[in-house]
Amino acid sequence: MAELKYMSGFGNEFSSEDPRCPGALPEGQNTPQVCPYGLYAEQISGSAFTCPRSSNKRSWLYRILPSVRHKPFKPYEQKHLTHNWDEVEPDPNQMLWNPFLVGEKKQDFVDGLNTLCGGGDAKSRNGIAIHIYTCSVSMIDRCMFNSDGDFLIVPQQGKLLILTEFGKILVEPNEICVIQQGMRFSVEVFGDSRGYILEVFGVHFELPDLGPIGANGLAYPRDFLTPVAWYEDRTVAGGYTVISKYQGKLFSAKQDFSPFNVVGWHGNYAPYKYNLDKFMVINCVAFDHADPSVFTVLTAKSPRPGVAIADFAILPPRWVVAEHTFRPPYYHSK
Repeated sequence: MAELKYMSGFGNEFSSEDPRCPGALPEGQNTPQVCPYGLYAEQISGSAFTCPRSSNKRSWLYRILPSVRHKPFKPYEQKHLTHNWDEVEPDPNQMLWNPFLVGEKKQDFVDGLNTLCGGGDAKSRNGIAIHIYTCSVSMIDRCMFNSDGDFLIVPQQGKLLILTEFGKILVEPNEICVIQQGMRFSVEVFGDSRGYILEVFGVHFELPDLGPIGANGLAYPRDFLTPVAWYEDRTVAGGYTVISKYQGKLFSAKQDFSPFNVVGWHGNYAPYKYNLDKFMVINCVAFDHADPSVFTVLTAKSPRPGVAIADFAILPPRWVVAEHTFRPPYYHSK
C-alpha cells in the first residue's frame, strides 16, 4: 500500500487537489461557468448556510460526475442497525455485553453494523446511538453515507482503509476516525475487524473547552489529520451501490460510476483521524480525583452550556500520583 498523505489540524480551512490534475481548483471563485478539466462543483454543508462564520461548516468538491446521478433509493434490508429503542422496555440496571463474534459471516462494514443502545431521535436531530461493527470482507463497489449525523469510529481489532470523497484514511486500533454527516465512504479491511461507533445527531464533534487548564493540554488540534485529495475515474458495469442512512433506516441506490471522483476540494468540513497516543493527559493531584472530563478527546455539545450530548473520553497510560486518595476511578451515581 502506498504511503497516505494527510493535512494536520482540527476544523481548519483545507485545500487539496489530486496531483494527477494540477490546477483542478478554480482560482478566485467557487463556481466558475466552466470548472477546470470540465469538473462539476458541489458544496457539501455540515451546517445551515446562515450559521455564523465561526460555526459554518462547508466544503467545495470538484468531481468528475455529479453525485446526484444515481437511480432512486430503495429500502435496504439490514435488521441489526436500528433507532427503535423506544420499543424496548427501559431497564435502570448496569449492563454488560459479550464481545460480538467476528468472522462467522462473510459480511462487510454496512452489513456488520449492530446497534447496542441510543437515546433521542434522528428525526428531531437530537441524540446519540452506539453501534458495534464486525466485518471480514471489504466493501466492493459499495459506499455509504449518513444523513442522520456523524460517525466516530473506534477500531478495536483490525485496521480499516476508509475511502472518502476527500481522500483515503488508514485507521488502526488506538486511533479514531470521524466521518461527518453526508460524506460518502467505503471501508476496506485486511481480515477480521471489529470496533465501536458513536453516532451523534444534528451536531458535530468539537474539541472541549479547556477552561482553567489554560491554552495547552488534552488533544492538540495539530494532531488531527485530514486526507489529501485522491480520485478514481471508473465506471462499474454491474452498477455501484450507494447506501444512505436516513432517519434511522437504510436505503440503496445504483449508479454506474465510482462516487470517489472528487479531483480537488477546499473548505473546513472534512473527515479526520486522530492517534490517541497524542493525547496529553492531565491529572496529578494532591488528594481526591479530578472529574473524568479531563480525559475528553472530543465532545458533541448541546444547546445547554456545559452539558454535552456525548463525550468521547479515554483513560490512557499515565502517571497517577496522589496522597490520601483511593486510586481506582470512582463512579458518578445519577
